[in-house]
Amino acid sequence: MERVVLLRGLRVNWVSFFADFLLVGMVFGPPIAPFLAASGVFLLPGIADIIYFMGNHVCPQPTMGLELSSPFIMAVCMRCYGTVTGLLITRILYALTNGKGVFWLSQYGWIGAAFASVLMMAYPLELAAQVFGLWDFNNYIVTPFGLITGLAWGLFTMPILHK
Repeated sequence: MERVVLLRGLRVNWVSFFADFLLVGMVFGPPIAPFLAASGVFLLPGIADIIYFMGNHVCPQPTMGLELSSPFIMAVCMRCYGTVTGLLITRILYALTNGKGVFWLSQYGWIGAAFASVLMMAYPLELAAQVFGLWDFNNYIVTPFGLITGLAWGLFTMPILHK
């Protein structure tokens, strides 16, 4: 399948479009889910159920989400949402720089992949520290660890997805 398709004279990069579509869902889905669930309006609680179902399958601690519309919480914890925020920041940065800059890790090949992998370990290392009792779950602790992971992931993958 062709990665870039001409559509009425407009070039469409389907990989980039699909990645952005998923990112929009990851950015807006978790914080909107509690409001949809609380609304009680026709199909909206059903849509919230779908978002919560996905959150339960990607987040290691979905029950630790922020309470946004009592008694409903975000669909993911702030560690996961920090990761999504890091991805969003790097997507915006990629759009502003058009993929040019020394900080895009994929241009360094295996060295860039190794560096990104080390930084992406912030999330699992913080989760392991919590599981082994070094500290309790705290949104002020977990969010920056997720953010570091999301930034590393984005700094490596955005040029690959959106070139």
